Amino acid sequence: MNDNRKIGVLFVCLGNICRSPMAEAVFRDLVAREQLERHFLIDSAGTGNWHVGKPPHHGTRLILDRYSISYEGLRARQVAADDFDKFDYIVAMDNRNEQDLKVLAREADAKIIKLLDLVPDAVLKEVPDPYYTGNFDETYELVGKGCRALLERIRQDHPAIDKTA
Repeated sequence: MNDNRKIGVLFVCLGNICRSPMAEAVFRDLVAREQLERHFLIDSAGTGNWHVGKPPHHGTRLILDRYSISYEGLRARQVAADDFDKFDYIVAMDNRNEQDLKVLAREADAKIIKLLDLVPDAVLKEVPDPYYTGNFDETYELVGKGCRALLERIRQDHPAIDKTA
């Protein structure tokens, strides 16, 4: 676990402008609604560096606006070596990102998981990249299911967070 005793969650996709910032914003919103924000360190990153410093994609911003979910301050960044020490859960959006993260992690203790692996009845096991599909609604629906399942998993792993909320 990271030094400040917060539960670190890092969402990862390829460029950090569509899926992972959407997941970060949705998870932040979910955690805030549950009044658990003080227990979490939440961020997102990309395995690639093409969009570093850019805000979320227009399509991501539109869908988050539709659901009144803040993305204020989100800027794309690339996964860094110290992320594997800083975050307890590193959540990949698809197989490629999961594999890239495992290579980067080497022997770190962070739990690298695929978001939709947490959703038992999920038909899809990868969150499709709306940068290519254009389907931000589908991405939002899958990210929402995954984030709810992730919070449930974290509650199972860290039952004390509900006792100190």
